[in-house]
Order: sequence, then structure tokens, then C-alpha cells
Amino acid sequence: MTLPQTSMASIRVLTVDDQAMFRRVARDVIDATPGFEAIGEAAGGDEGLEAVERLRPDLVLLDVRMPGMDGIEVAHRLAAKHPDLVVVLISIEEQIDIPSAAALDAIPLVRKQDFGPRLLRRLWGEYGH
Repeated sequence: MTLPQTSMASIRVLTVDDQAMFRRVARDVIDATPGFEAIGEAAGGDEGLEAVERLRPDLVLLDVRMPGMDGIEVAHRLAAKHPDLVVVLISIEEQIDIPSAAALDAIPLVRKQDFGPRLLRRLWGEYGH
């Protein structure tokens, strides 16, 4: 695994999800995965955008369905402003059928049920820099 240029010790991960339980699970998975560090959490889209600016993560786990600004809109904004940021859309749903999601075809979508250390390492291996 190649570590990012921005971090000498670990891949910095931000979780953006309106469900506190999933944020806890994500933090536990990240903390249990060598080479990764949970640097923060946000409960919504606006808060997530602010957290990206403040924390400068390498990887963002981004829930698709959130009240207010959903994950698709957040992903579009992040892609425009931070093209090198690795964003992974997460959802409990099997498939997401949102027209604007087609423009985000370079962004992986994973099911929350499948999220674990092996998937986290695989995602970084495929999409990390």
C-alpha cells in the first residue's frame, strides 16, 4: 500500500453520515485498520464540506442519503474543489438510481453492510494516490 504524500504516518479519513451509529462503526473500522486514521466526523453535507476544508482528509466516506444536502451534491462540490480527494459514496441500499450520480462514475459506491478493513484497504488501493 502506498501512503499519500500528505501524510507520513497514515491515510486520514473523514466520515460524513447522518447516522451516529454508522459514524461509530466507521471510526472503529478505520481505527482497526493499520495505515488509516479517523480524523473526524460530520453529520450532514454542509458540516462535511466545512470539515474537509478544516481537516484536509485524504479519503472521505460520504453517505448518499442525508437530510438537507445529500451525498451526491456534496460529492459534486468536493470533486469540483478538491479533484485529488478520494471520495467513497456509502449507502445501505443495493443500488442508487439518481440521475446526477452518473456524472460521478469515477466515485465508488459501497454498501454500508460491506464496509470493513479489507474493503477500506481495497478502496484505497484502487482509488488512492
